[in-house]
Amino acid sequence: MRRILKRHPIPHRIWQSVTRRVPVLKGLDAVQMAHLRELTTWFLHSKSINGVQGLDVTLPMRVAVAAQACLLILNLDIDCFDNWAEVILYPGAFRVNHEQVDAIGLVHNEASDLTGESWLRGPVILSWDDVGRDTYHSQAGHNIVLHEFAHKLDGLNGVANGMPPLRRGMSRERWTEALSGAYDTLCRQVAAGESAFINSYAATSPAEFFAVVSEYFFTAPDILKNCCPGVHRQLTLFYRQEAAR
Repeated sequence: MRRILKRHPIPHRIWQSVTRRVPVLKGLDAVQMAHLRELTTWFLHSKSINGVQGLDVTLPMRVAVAAQACLLILNLDIDCFDNWAEVILYPGAFRVNHEQVDAIGLVHNEASDLTGESWLRGPVILSWDDVGRDTYHSQAGHNIVLHEFAHKLDGLNGVANGMPPLRRGMSRERWTEALSGAYDTLCRQVAAGESAFINSYAATSPAEFFAVVSEYFFTAPDILKNCCPGVHRQLTLFYRQEAAR
């Protein structure tokens, strides 16, 4: 790590010009920002961030993506981002085709437009239009970088199911009670057509619920703490930080 920091430093001007404009980083103190810069330097050295469809990816764009991704692991370990090597940036939303198996076993090809996607053992794919919006014009509960990289943490057990490897001292039972309980409540609200307490996309699956509540934890912790105090407590233990922005 020391060798990487010495040989591949992020220019101070670029680091300052990017990070001072990112609302989700405003709550970090000087020590935390210094550590985040170290992690971001490591990330840029270890992972490639490439543009497609003619998108020219500049160093400030790479720093914006990497710094927010590393916010998730600020007090964790860089091993949390093992076993993959690339971030792919599209200019905007991108179309993907996925095979879906219906109830009777027939396979259907379904096309959809996405703003982000995280492959279990592959790249993270992002729409730069959405990254730029969420980075510099933060909305409560919306940050596509945090969302997709939370999926990476979730998948460390080999499957993205809303149950990432918990930190030492955490209780699997308390985690399940807090997150499953809130997820079930949200699903009932959405099914009944009621106003959901967080983004209703979180009711898609337990994996999406974990990613969405992670977005809220960092971008709107007060909302999450008020509506789901048990979830907020578990994420505080998991991320080993108190998001107070």
